[in-house]
Amino acid sequence: MPRVAVATSSALAADAAGEIAELGGNAVDCALAAALLTANTQPGVCALAGSMYVTVWRRGEAPVTIDGNVAIPGIGRTDAARADAAVPVAMDYGGGITTLVGTGSVAVPGTVAAVDLASQRFGALAFGQLFGPSIRAAKEGFPLPSACHYYLEYSGEPIYGRSRAGYDALFDNDSLRAAGSTIRLEGLADSLDAIAREGAGLFYSGELARRIVAHVDAAGGPLTLQDMQAYEAIERPSLLCHAAGWDIACNPPPAVGGAVLAAMIRGFGDEVVEKWQQAHVERLVETQRQVLDIRRSELDLAEDRDAAANDLLRRSRNLLDTWTSAATVHTSAVDDDGLACAVTASAGYGSGEIPEGTGLWLNNCLGELELNRRGLSAAPPGDRLPSNMAPTVARRKDAVLSLGSPGADRITTALHQFIIHALQRGLGIEEAIRESRLHVDMSGDSDRLMLEPGIESESSLPQVRFAATGMYFGGVSAASWHPADGFQAASDPRREGGVLLPTG
Repeated sequence: MPRVAVATSSALAADAAGEIAELGGNAVDCALAAALLTANTQPGVCALAGSMYVTVWRRGEAPVTIDGNVAIPGIGRTDAARADAAVPVAMDYGGGITTLVGTGSVAVPGTVAAVDLASQRFGALAFGQLFGPSIRAAKEGFPLPSACHYYLEYSGEPIYGRSRAGYDALFDNDSLRAAGSTIRLEGLADSLDAIAREGAGLFYSGELARRIVAHVDAAGGPLTLQDMQAYEAIERPSLLCHAAGWDIACNPPPAVGGAVLAAMIRGFGDEVVEKWQQAHVERLVETQRQVLDIRRSELDLAEDRDAAANDLLRRSRNLLDTWTSAATVHTSAVDDDGLACAVTASAGYGSGEIPEGTGLWLNNCLGELELNRRGLSAAPPGDRLPSNMAPTVARRKDAVLSLGSPGADRITTALHQFIIHALQRGLGIEEAIRESRLHVDMSGDSDRLMLEPGIESESSLPQVRFAATGMYFGGVSAASWHPADGFQAASDPRREGGVLLPTG
């Protein structure tokens, strides 16, 4: 049986991967089990009724990405868009955001379908076995992670306290439970156990689907049973780019994260960086400015995101001329058969909705206004919504590397900086993750340059200097294998993380 290394979002998720490895699971099995554990034990940050992308690269084959992103609901519905079922919530989180919650914000979830398809195509174990660690954690209770607690300090009352079951799980005597407190969510273990026994069909056309749709419909949301029954995960050829002799497989359109990452790689330049200098920092800032500006003005609002993404990639090559003249979670896994898997999942900021007795928090991906810029009028039903997620796998000769990050619009900038430091500069995985980061923030009325300690820029952008490294700048997890050098794996100190490395 293969030996597996995993970098993921928590020690609990790493333990889940280890349990699956002991059963004979390969890199895909271990990554999926860790991702499921994370989705069900990171309240506020992720949830099972959300979205997932899975990038898999098997040695000797072309890389693929399984698209389990959320879809626009409303198939078969003849009444109005039901926008009044979406409730605006303003929070101070991340410097201030407004999002839409409630049943009107719920998109068609894709995570369960993505796990099912990835397991069938690439796994060594049965689909139901992957749920074992999550079922046990739901039954016994799990510690509230500090990253979740941090977000829930902003979102707990206005979002996650909307349902009785959610409030009871997260609050005690009207106060948010402390980080590390044991969390139990009524009905969650039963739902997970039923999916494991009966398969993904239970979630999309069986009893769980009917309970989810009945809850949303009763409160005025647009999701229908036809939406659930029509949903399918889609296997797509990964988007390929290159850096320093590595072939890099990214998430393809209609998602936007992989195209943006590939454009940054091409725009910055793919050469080996012999010595990191201030000029490289300025090049990094300008690459982000130009690529993210094209995304903001064109890609996010494009009717045809495939064509817009291809145009972004074409235009990113021209950036080189300027240099020559002058709430998301992630799991990475590799095994010694050369199989690599990267899994990124999200449920948006969360709708706060839990269908009675299911324990399943529903996503608010229709209401992520900075990402779904078409808002509640997005159409047609069944189309995928935009996504920043960019689970990535890289290969060079016999070496294979799996990587990814949570972090909303910081996903691509965090991953690009890791690629520069690890692949182009040749730093070790852990050292590359720890390098200070920057991010060009275009979310407000004016652009700003966000800087961690230890990195300086001469950019004319207004600068916001952080006092310490933190989860704002993403949470890269990476794992690699080489037949001569063995395994490496590391998770980001900016977020809680966990690592599984084989012994012996």
